[in-house]
Amino acid sequence: MKEISEKKVLVLNLDHSPVGVVNVHKGFVLTYLDKATLLVKYDYLQIRSIDHVFDYPAVIRLNHYKNIPYKGVLLNRNNLFKRDKYTCQYCGSEKDLTLDHVIPKSKGGKTSWKNLITACHRCNTIKGNKTPEEAGMPLVSFPFKPNLSYFLAEYAERHATEWIPFLAIKEV
Repeated sequence: MKEISEKKVLVLNLDHSPVGVVNVHKGFVLTYLDKATLLVKYDYLQIRSIDHVFDYPAVIRLNHYKNIPYKGVLLNRNNLFKRDKYTCQYCGSEKDLTLDHVIPKSKGGKTSWKNLITACHRCNTIKGNKTPEEAGMPLVSFPFKPNLSYFLAEYAERHATEWIPFLAIKEV
């Protein structure tokens, strides 16, 4: 029963771009007040009152376009680990994780999505102040700048498969 109350609702703008995620209570209120339209409901779940039964929202679309300036996904340690699936991008280890600049800062490397990766302490020490090519350590996957849909899709795969058709995953 606890899992049901923890379900989240994907909120889309009028153009079907993801705006954010809200709890079921907020999603229901938005649809009930006609501020949003229910696009997809969670099967087998309902919201009941004494004399009414309502659909349990999974995806809603706002009825009026909201101009929300896109600020991008925040570059921080946790989001980098999520992007790299909590694995070292050199050896695949999941232990003693840290961050590594692909092109070292001493060689002009920037602190950016496209130059930071997750690395285990051992690989980071071995690589040292070299590029992966110089160290002979090829990357498992190349760093990229994720968008909001990327992280929402990761959540959807585990908790809300109803969202997946609405999340176009594109690398920016």
